[in-house]
Amino acid sequence: MMSDDTLMLVEEETEGERLDAFIAERVGTLSRSQVQKMISLGQVRVDGDLRKASYKVRAGEVISVQIQEAIPVRLLAEDIAIEIIYQDSDVAVVDKPKGLVVHPAHGNWEHTMVNALLYHVKDLSGINGELRPGIVHRLDKDTSGVMVVAKNDAAHRSLAEQIKAHTIQRQYLAVVYGVIKENQGCIEAPIGRSKTDRKKMAVTADGRAAATQYLVLERFADYTLLKVKLLTGRTHQIRVHMQYLKHPVVGDPLYTSRQPPAGVTSQLLHASCLGFNHPTSGIYMEFTSNPPAEFQQFLSDLRA
Repeated sequence: MMSDDTLMLVEEETEGERLDAFIAERVGTLSRSQVQKMISLGQVRVDGDLRKASYKVRAGEVISVQIQEAIPVRLLAEDIAIEIIYQDSDVAVVDKPKGLVVHPAHGNWEHTMVNALLYHVKDLSGINGELRPGIVHRLDKDTSGVMVVAKNDAAHRSLAEQIKAHTIQRQYLAVVYGVIKENQGCIEAPIGRSKTDRKKMAVTADGRAAATQYLVLERFADYTLLKVKLLTGRTHQIRVHMQYLKHPVVGDPLYTSRQPPAGVTSQLLHASCLGFNHPTSGIYMEFTSNPPAEFQQFLSDLRA
């Protein structure tokens, strides 16, 4: 049986979801109609207040759910190879390989980074529900690079507040199609769910504000290597913004119809740098990660 009082923290990228959908996705053993009934019975509170099922959640809010009886989700600890760059009693910093889904979801309970964390890390915060222990932010399945994981609820809240305040530093390396003429720029365009394909995000007039800075590192005949900095944290933000700029990420399976070049099997997008203030000491910490071999080999081929 799950705890009678399950807490869930709203992440920036999930801001704007309906309350019932937000809870159903994170509990995993309750249908959306069951959640709606719980909301109507007053078993759900948002920052201590009662809300309707259609309420749109906001980043930083804490959702409290009184689950009186539910079949627990039994997540398996799996010996999946992940590189832990740093670890203490509050946080773990992981270099996520590409091809690894961050957390379980319906129909996909195994072989995720959460399963690996349950094996390699002793403690994980429980504030984000059973399916996402310790997960403060996410990377797409085929995006590699550095992530921070919370090992207790106090650390989770601190990191979530830093993300909400946009004080966490998140930098990426990306290879995009075409030659970008400007040496640097900032894309400010709202992002929301695509009207034509629910699996995609898109720049939409009614989307949530999103801003992405980029700096050109190298230009090639048909490609550009960028350093990209996230100023907000929307789902697929870099991929959507680069498509909007008409320079989609090389190898992106969703946001370009172009066939990837030889040797490229997935998107060339890598979380290369992550900086944050330690939840307990307050000291600024910064961690870096080198791109995977396929990414580096493609750049070497271009340079040659």
